[in-house]
Amino acid sequence: MLWIKTFHILFVMAWMAGLFYLPRILVHYVEGKKASEDVRRLVIMATKLLRFSALMAFFALGLGFALWLNYGFSGTWLWLKMAFVALLILYHAQCWRYVQKMINDEIINSSIYFRIFNETALLIVIPILILVVVKPF
Repeated sequence: MLWIKTFHILFVMAWMAGLFYLPRILVHYVEGKKASEDVRRLVIMATKLLRFSALMAFFALGLGFALWLNYGFSGTWLWLKMAFVALLILYHAQCWRYVQKMINDEIINSSIYFRIFNETALLIVIPILILVVVKPF
């Protein structure tokens, strides 16, 4: 079970790396468009990073489910953690929507919006870490 836990943590880290960097690409894209720069490379980067991040999420969630089955479904902390994981999945889905708009040249939000959006993932992950490590409930 420790191997599964190790790989679960590894894939979560990779997933989060993608979710932390993807909105930064969106910031640069919006600012580049505003400055009339060529932003095609950013579209390619965002698309590839989104695919990588989705694959890492798939493995992280699958291994997390295996851990859940092995250790059981008990503890309020676990159910609350799962609620935050669901928010993280929704955040990832929103990133996908933004990349689709980027591909179609439809980004309508400002770079300031994406800078704030970038911090949202961290605000979701912090409670997850606290719940996993401290298990307050």
